Amino acid sequence: MRILVTGGAGFIGSHLVERLVGDGHRVSVVDNLDDFYDESIKRTNLDDMRRQGSFAFHQADIRDRQSLESVFEGETPEAIVHMAARAGVRPSLADPQLYESINVGGTVNVLELAQRCGVKRVVFASSSSVYGENQKIPFREDDRTDEPISPYAATKRAGELLCYTYWKLYGLNVTCIRIFTAHGPRCRPDLAVPKFVRLIEAGKPIPMYGDGTSRRDYTYVGDTVDGLVRAMERCEGYRIYNLGSGQPVLLTEMIEMVGQAMGTQVHIERLPAQPGDVPATWADISRARRELGYQPSTPLADGVREYVAWRRRVTSGE
Repeated sequence: MRILVTGGAGFIGSHLVERLVGDGHRVSVVDNLDDFYDESIKRTNLDDMRRQGSFAFHQADIRDRQSLESVFEGETPEAIVHMAARAGVRPSLADPQLYESINVGGTVNVLELAQRCGVKRVVFASSSSVYGENQKIPFREDDRTDEPISPYAATKRAGELLCYTYWKLYGLNVTCIRIFTAHGPRCRPDLAVPKFVRLIEAGKPIPMYGDGTSRRDYTYVGDTVDGLVRAMERCEGYRIYNLGSGQPVLLTEMIEMVGQAMGTQVHIERLPAQPGDVPATWADISRARRELGYQPSTPLADGVREYVAWRRRVTSGE
């Protein structure tokens, strides 16, 4: 199958491209290598990906309709996995217009070209952030999602609604995937595990916002990718799925796991809770299990150890 992956040089996207190439698909990647974090990280991802197999790479911005149209015309994708987005809850509070332009405007471009070019399937990477401060846990796909508490969350919910609209208007098959906190090798440097590892390496304390009782449904990147592939293979009509582990972990427990993986005692700096953060994320994955055969299998502690081992290989130049 001819598959286009937007955001394919990023954390989850790079693992997804490797999986799709390994499965024998003809893969093309769109990524603008933006400055959300060091561009060299994505270029290293691309180098690693090329060692696994061949794919076409296009450095293009999903906000640039003309560039994106050229990619669609040249690659004629049958399926799209739309991972490209400006990520991060806290940074979105500082620049909501940027998040809107990429996550909403860019998604409109992808969907519009998909329906015009006869793409058969679109998988949209959404986020657990759309559930906001939902007090009903675990989160189910039919829970209310009309009270987001960050611009990032609002843009992801807007993306889901646009996907619904393109299915309703044009019959475009679209599956929205609500991704819960992914972790593992190549993890984005702004996320908790990589950030904590760097601080420990530097001999600095780990900042703990709030009292440490916040919980996150950490999901190993390999499990997330498996769910994305299954969703693409079964994409029909309009559907939403949670992809999490179904086993939330306390912040204090996660910090302890990082310390154990690093082989050191962790020093904690206690700080007030941050605006935009939710107290808990917890995925009800029964729909994904039932309809996709999704079976997450990697516990957080194992994923943290894998990340630490990967980082040590990279920093040592192996």
